[in-house]
Amino acid sequence: MRRIGLWFAATAAVVALLFGYHTSTSGVLAASSQQAPIVSGPTAGTGSGTGQNHSSPSVKGAAASKKPAPVKIYKGSVAQTRYGPVQVALSVKGGSITQVSVLQYPNASGTDQQINSQALPILVDQTVKGQGSHVQMVSGATYTSQGYLTSLQSALDQAGL
Repeated sequence: MRRIGLWFAATAAVVALLFGYHTSTSGVLAASSQQAPIVSGPTAGTGSGTGQNHSSPSVKGAAASKKPAPVKIYKGSVAQTRYGPVQVALSVKGGSITQVSVLQYPNASGTDQQINSQALPILVDQTVKGQGSHVQMVSGATYTSQGYLTSLQSALDQAGL
């Protein structure tokens, strides 16, 4: 009889602990409903837009005769994945990728948000460093990686890279 009482008390304690445990998806990411673009590159945060040219202010003096190359932005096609759309935009200056923005990505659930908050910065960083579509898939984010690569290739084709 004593063992049954101890077993019951231990089971009740374990159940209480399990229901009291807060997972990592119950934090800020799960509460957020807005999707902010993920951006990387030396010019991150300097604005975006499709087909717009952004150039630096002209420099006076000896360098005034050389105009800096304009930054052109190319939006990739929207790639539909099992968990939602993925779309990439590239900023290209002088034939080099200077910035990558992920305009759309799956974020409907806490799991989507958790996976993509880790995977997308890796994919973006590989794109900027590799200057092309030679990007390795991120383990655990296969669908997002495939959608990213599809949209990236579309943007690279538009940019002629």
